[in-house]
Amino acid sequence: MIMMQRIAVLGATGSIGDSTLSILAAQPHNYEVYALSGYQRLDKLFALCQQFAPQRVCVPMTAVDDFAQRLSDAGLHIDVVGGAAGLIDIATDSQTDTVVAAIVGAAGLSSTLAAARAGKRILLANKEALVMAGQVMIEAVKTHHATLLPIDSEHNAIFQCLPASIQQDNTQIHNQRHGVRKLWLTASGGPFLNQSFAHMQQAGVAEAIKHPNWSMGQKISVDSATMMNKGLELIEACHLFDLPEDKINVVIHPQSIIHSMVEYSDGSFLAQLGSPDMKTPIAHALSYPERIESGSQPLDLYELSHLEFIKPDLQKFACLRLARQAMQAGAQATIVLNAANEMAVAAFLAGQVRLTDIADINEQALSEIPVARLSTAADIEDILAIDATARRYTDAIIAKMA
Repeated sequence: MIMMQRIAVLGATGSIGDSTLSILAAQPHNYEVYALSGYQRLDKLFALCQQFAPQRVCVPMTAVDDFAQRLSDAGLHIDVVGGAAGLIDIATDSQTDTVVAAIVGAAGLSSTLAAARAGKRILLANKEALVMAGQVMIEAVKTHHATLLPIDSEHNAIFQCLPASIQQDNTQIHNQRHGVRKLWLTASGGPFLNQSFAHMQQAGVAEAIKHPNWSMGQKISVDSATMMNKGLELIEACHLFDLPEDKINVVIHPQSIIHSMVEYSDGSFLAQLGSPDMKTPIAHALSYPERIESGSQPLDLYELSHLEFIKPDLQKFACLRLARQAMQAGAQATIVLNAANEMAVAAFLAGQVRLTDIADINEQALSEIPVARLSTAADIEDILAIDATARRYTDAIIAKMA
């Protein structure tokens, strides 16, 4: 039986927010939409406030007064808070049971970490929280008895394929009786899987964000096109499942039916299959350890003609190689890589650089920024300081390249 949960959806106007709220709307007896946040699409956030009538909402600091007036004029009595402090306030609110961490990029780090330190149940879609602050996040979850459940389809698939003892304590993966040999992250290959590198060099934004299987925001779609998304997921998996990067493989699976696999020492592979719909992993995490209806289209096994598995081309998709290198180098390097990539993607979306320049910018950042001399990533202040340094260096790299 599922106990009633009050849910805060941070990043409610994005694709993860859409999927989460569609499930919550269909399960009013199990879940209450307690709080929402949005950043750019405030008209959409206003419509969500009208639909769900949350008790709290967070908007950019500059929009607080106007948004509060708009809600009041519509007869909605909702507490409006602003900026990063507002997100943290909602994430740590005593009335918040579950935080859906769906804010894209470094902007979602502080509130996700705050939720962990407040002992909340966290449904994690913001992979940057672990890419930038993996050790800090995991320690906060354990110290404050929070619950961390991945809703990226790949990590959720691995989670489902692991023994219950590992689901409850990731350090148990090292216990030999569990027999985990490797984890396998599947990747669709994105829109350029069957295109040449020369074609990628000329690709525009519209082509880069047109994912063949998934409906996602612009940033994550570009990351999928360069396979940086899979690189970030590899780093995230190292922290979530307490394994070194050489125990995690990436395989391209264009059909996006198998969402990831666990390889065991006896030769068994356990895989989680499903339609390419984010509602499935979100519903699993919302109801864990129970199961609820997700609203996703059931997989029709009779319609599956074939399943392909392809080894990634690390020259064409250099970002995946760079992610492994950064994970091997340590926490400072993963922070630098994430910062550089966010800026490089933004520059591509703004028409300043080519799609293939993203990997070059990331590689320059890793090689030129003096990672060894940066402070240790021991807490949020250190992490944000390294992030800021990396962004300044990367801004200069982009300016030269543009």
